Amino acid sequence: QEQLVESGGGLVQPGGSLRLSCSGSPYIFRQYEMAWYRQAPGKQRELVASITSGGTTNYEESVKGRFTISRDNPRLTMDLQMNDLRPEDTAIYYCYADFKFPGSISEFWGQGTQVTVSG
Repeated sequence: QEQLVESGGGLVQPGGSLRLSCSGSPYIFRQYEMAWYRQAPGKQRELVASITSGGTTNYEESVKGRFTISRDNPRLTMDLQMNDLRPEDTAIYYCYADFKFPGSISEFWGQGTQVTVSG
């Protein structure tokens, strides 16, 4: 059973930084597109940043210039470097991976890691 495991969440003051990491299997990192989502209390889950298997990135508007997504396929890790954090970045952050087969999609979610920006 494939799985994704996040780490690196925590409590940080406004303006601070955190780095989230997501680890997975060679099967996922060989071909899956990957992304970070977040869900704040009372809000829908939203896409934060995505990265293709070849390294092309995309960011949600509010995090552009502050967050950087990266992946290291040989090391089987995907990271999200978050700088200049704001209280509105507080959420549970989820690692996500998907691959579109003809007629179907395979997707995996991590268990989530809490990020709290306060102080």
